[in-house]
Amino acid sequence: MAQKGVQLDQETFSCSVCLDLLKDPVTIPCGHSYCISCIKTHWDKEDGKKIYSCPQCRQTFTPRPVLVKNTMLAVLVEELKKTGLQAAPADHCYAGPEDVACDFCTGRKLKAVKSCLMCLASYCEKHLQPHYDVAPLKKHKLVEPSKKLQENICSRHDEVMKMFCRTDQQCICYLCSVDEHKGHDTVSAAAERTERQRELQLSRQQIQQRIQDRDKDVKVLQQEVKAINGSADKAVKNTEKIFTELIRLIKKRSSDVKQQIRSQQKTEVKRVKQLQEKLEQEITELKRKDAELKQLSHTEDHNQFLHNYPSLSRLSESTDSSSINIRPLRYFEDVTAAVSQLRDKLQDILRDTWTNISLTVTEVDVLLSQTEPRTRAGFLKYSHEITLDPNTAHTRLVLSEGNRKATGMSQQQSYSSHPDRFTTWWQVLSRESLTGCCYWEVERRGRVFVAVAYKSISTAGSRKECVFGHNEISWALDCNQNSYTFCYNNISTPVSGPQSSRVGVYLDHRAGVLSFYSVSETMTLLHRVQTTFTQPLYAGLWVYDTAELCKLK
Repeated sequence: MAQKGVQLDQETFSCSVCLDLLKDPVTIPCGHSYCISCIKTHWDKEDGKKIYSCPQCRQTFTPRPVLVKNTMLAVLVEELKKTGLQAAPADHCYAGPEDVACDFCTGRKLKAVKSCLMCLASYCEKHLQPHYDVAPLKKHKLVEPSKKLQENICSRHDEVMKMFCRTDQQCICYLCSVDEHKGHDTVSAAAERTERQRELQLSRQQIQQRIQDRDKDVKVLQQEVKAINGSADKAVKNTEKIFTELIRLIKKRSSDVKQQIRSQQKTEVKRVKQLQEKLEQEITELKRKDAELKQLSHTEDHNQFLHNYPSLSRLSESTDSSSINIRPLRYFEDVTAAVSQLRDKLQDILRDTWTNISLTVTEVDVLLSQTEPRTRAGFLKYSHEITLDPNTAHTRLVLSEGNRKATGMSQQQSYSSHPDRFTTWWQVLSRESLTGCCYWEVERRGRVFVAVAYKSISTAGSRKECVFGHNEISWALDCNQNSYTFCYNNISTPVSGPQSSRVGVYLDHRAGVLSFYSVSETMTLLHRVQTTFTQPLYAGLWVYDTAELCKLK
């Protein structure tokens, strides 16, 4: 048998059950070939069902086919063993569980390198080649291998979905467009993709701009961290120096007091010892005088006694006992008491001063804003007097209570024309701009949007352009009769919380914090936003019934 015309690899002659080269090959009625032992084992498992299937194409047979060795295939396999087979693909070329397999490989399937959106099939390099060689196939759209090709098939009509229904926002096939989607706004999927691609590019530009903005913010924060650390290090160094000076001063005063005590001690001891010596001398003199008088008392010569007695009886001046002022255990106690008094005063000063120092440390104002209050009393510290701007009020709204209350009316009001006036939706903005930390409350009846917005929000046009919460420049809490919904950039998020006729709004413009609260006997957080505000904000109301900005002071 000539060999040079054979261009077959090992897969062609492999059993799809054991994935090894065929051994004693047999061919079953559907035409597929297996090792005789492999197909027997497979069919033995199906004996209970009495229906036998092909492991490859799943065709069934009844009764169990009789297996006959395929002599020609066996000879060919043996010949190819001798002459050598074309190198088998490496293991990594075969499709694993996570890979997209070639739809045209038999047996062990290779990884697909491309998927065709026209054929809705995936191909390995070998089976993809016709798409590069055959003229009609060259026009097909090839993409990266995908497991989701079947999602492009209409489940109802079994047709490729090449159209898009803008009304229902879903992909459809041509038959759908003339059936259940008849009369809808439909375009080709390619056209919709082009439109969405433009939106995607705009979104990417916005994201990239925000990334740049955040990068700048990160750099600012890094500089702030550096500044905080530097300032803290300097403060620690300076306070250590000051406390060291205080300690040194106290030590010096302690040394001075000690020196004064020792000096006074020396003086007093010297004075006492001098008095003691004087008394001791007096005692000696008195003892001598007493001895002489004793001797005189024994003199028998009367004349001699009378002659000597006057001189011996005279005593020297005695030391005044009143000069000896003894205060047992109270020599320097007054000094101790004075120092104790100083200590108590210093403790009082340190305690009072320390409170101020501690507050000063904890109130250091860095870039980040202060913590959001936890109580209504805390929020009221930031209460802001807000009034509604008549120049922005829709003509169906009547303002009252000093432009703090807005009421929806069935008839239009005779307001003068103004470029800031909302002309499409029943909305109104505050006169005052909001920056820093602000808090206000809205008392409502009926459905009301409690919102904040940039001044640049459109006053006329579509819902997306004008309505609070339906664009990127406004944030709104939709307060309905029995529910709350937070709205931003045309995305609505259901909010759970206790129903109340009063809503509190807390804004920390610098920190990018916006919080909505249900206000009754207690305050309950409904929704909090963390973002970056690039412009001053204005309070906004969308009113169908009535809403009033409450007086909080």
